[in-house]
Amino acid sequence: MVVAVLAGINVVQHVLAPAWWWFAPAAAGALLVWARLTGLGWAQLGLGRDRWRSGAYWGLGASLVVAAAYLIGVLLPGSRSAFLDTRYHLPVSGALLSALVIIPIGTVLLEEIAFRSVLWAALARHTRGWRVLATTSVAFGLWHILPSLHLAAANPGVSAVLGGGGRPLVVVATVAFTALGGAVAGELRRRSGSVLASAGMHWATNSLGVLFGLVAWRLAG
Repeated sequence: MVVAVLAGINVVQHVLAPAWWWFAPAAAGALLVWARLTGLGWAQLGLGRDRWRSGAYWGLGASLVVAAAYLIGVLLPGSRSAFLDTRYHLPVSGALLSALVIIPIGTVLLEEIAFRSVLWAALARHTRGWRVLATTSVAFGLWHILPSLHLAAANPGVSAVLGGGGRPLVVVATVAFTALGGAVAGELRRRSGSVLASAGMHWATNSLGVLFGLVAWRLAG
């Protein structure tokens, strides 16, 4: 049921494209209400107050690792093109709005509640931990099929790496990469017991990508 609902949310989000500022919080809230009505507790959902500090520490550590990797990537000319995404060729004010408001609310909130909170907790009632991690990671990868359809056109660095592979290869690579990211986020959630850890890494991956992309565009002239 959770997977079916997530599939519906994904289609609505990318085909009908409702405004992010209300759709993402509404969808995340509806998922949490459903989870609570089915008997899932806050701790099971990775939202227990006793794990907030642990989640914050793990999330901060993961964010620093991502920031260091991005810094190296932007400074090295050979990898800089990966940051030249036309979707984020923005003025400073636009980049800050995207990194600090749109991505946290429109992307991180919904996806963390969906995958590392509700789906994770629902699966954990019926199967072992490694299966929960694998299932949520694969589902997270598949979630990115629709947005990956336009990635090659938006990011010339991706197109250059994949050569003549075309859209199918872009989709496969995106699903694999985001599934791997989902596995890392899931492990952070498992170790910390809190969604804050995975949310911190998720925010850093997306939002710092925009901010370092801003730097890459400036360096590229």
